Amino acid sequence: MYYIGLDVHKKTISYCVKDAAGKIHQEGKIGSTRRELDAWIKTLPQPRMIAMEATIFTGWIYDHLLPHAEKVKVAHPLMLRAIAAAKRKNDKIDASKIADCLRCDFLPECYMTSTEIRDRRRTLGYRGLLVKQMVQMKNRISGLLMEAGVSYNKQRLHKVGYFTELMAGNEEIDCVRPLLKLSRETINRSQKLDYALLSSLERDPLLSERLKRLRTVPGVGPITALTWVLEIGDVARFQSIKNAISYCGLCGAEKRSADKVVRTPISKQRNKHIQQVLVEAAKLAPRYSHELSLIYEKEKQRGNRNRATLAVARKMVAWMVAVERRKQDFVPAEERGGTVAA
Repeated sequence: MYYIGLDVHKKTISYCVKDAAGKIHQEGKIGSTRRELDAWIKTLPQPRMIAMEATIFTGWIYDHLLPHAEKVKVAHPLMLRAIAAAKRKNDKIDASKIADCLRCDFLPECYMTSTEIRDRRRTLGYRGLLVKQMVQMKNRISGLLMEAGVSYNKQRLHKVGYFTELMAGNEEIDCVRPLLKLSRETINRSQKLDYALLSSLERDPLLSERLKRLRTVPGVGPITALTWVLEIGDVARFQSIKNAISYCGLCGAEKRSADKVVRTPISKQRNKHIQQVLVEAAKLAPRYSHELSLIYEKEKQRGNRNRATLAVARKMVAWMVAVERRKQDFVPAEERGGTVAA
């Protein structure tokens, strides 16, 4: 078996080919294009395994090389301490160390979802960008009105009818009227595009069945369900609910040395997208579930609202994992005939 390490960049890819004994057979640099990859892969010995770091360019390279190797692995950048802590660091050395990690089975492999899921995840990420732009435009409208000294109803400002009245019956806004119109038109276009993107994802045959089941969990709406499906991928990759909770960033890290155990705050090693969505959903979920409201109140009595919210989010993760594994709709404890935990 030949082990190939790739150090991937925007325009170039450095590579190193080693055998099982660690002897270098080839090394060099090629361009980051499909044509050069096709020409390069024909010059490599077989059988072969390929490894690279996770970067913004990794996805298409992974898909392109997958048919040409026994295995293609992607390494977690933060876990490659041999590269990050090295005194001497360049592309050639990095590719060699990745090949060594792959050869010795020390590569900290990260999970790669299917191409179809990654394509749809990209759509959801684009939708997130639209939402941020809409919020910025709404804040800009408020700022323009304040600069012009115009009083307005904050709760109704972004309603179409109220905004039309404000524009028509107020001469004080003449100095900022063109910018207000442009901002409102931008918001309208973004809202239409947002609706179109969400509708296309919800109707997607690959996702629709999973989304329908997840929506039966209390507090799980369309955005939470979509984010869960596209960020988690295959739920079977988690050996336990604790692993899923850790991946979602709903628990702290543990540092144990001798007899001393230190619990740190919420760990930064998590999927930040699913964490943010789950925390926001957990703030509203107790309104829709008696069991979640009891969990929230129990934790809240200890004096910390944030910990109560995290406890609700962890319970929601447990329910969603169970729904995914069993491929059945969620049934509340009251309807199952069980008792609600106090």
